[in-house]
Amino acid sequence: MAEANTAAATIEMDRFMETMTENSAILEKTKELCQAILDEPNIRSIRERMNVFMGDEQARSLYDGLVTKGQALQQKQQLSMPVSGEEMADFEQHRTALFNNPVARGFLDAQEEMHQVQESVQHYVSKTLELGRLPTDEEINGGSCGHGCGCSH
Repeated sequence: MAEANTAAATIEMDRFMETMTENSAILEKTKELCQAILDEPNIRSIRERMNVFMGDEQARSLYDGLVTKGQALQQKQQLSMPVSGEEMADFEQHRTALFNNPVARGFLDAQEEMHQVQESVQHYVSKTLELGRLPTDEEINGGSCGHGCGCSH
């Protein structure tokens, strides 16, 4: 079943790439958008904070340690095994140390900011494709979800 899904996804991606290649205006504008994103001072700041983190062994070690501890706790919970107060305290201690490290904190904030940029761009493009026109600010910022949505916007 997974192989069929993977094959279907590959076929869809191939069709998408053919469309992008055939419609060079879309590809060209996509590249322009990507360059505009890279040229944005805020994005450069985000990348700089990520690069500083990548070069800081101590910050990366704190991050990796917390991720490992979090995965171990999650695995225990999934297996319905009890998590001791000592394990939780150890996790919280490592979490606090990570958040108190300025380089690690900068990285975590940068990750969140990058995620927000990605979501914003994706939302705008998706809304444009859904509507067949450029969305208004109201439609982007919480206006109606569309005809027949039923949400109370």
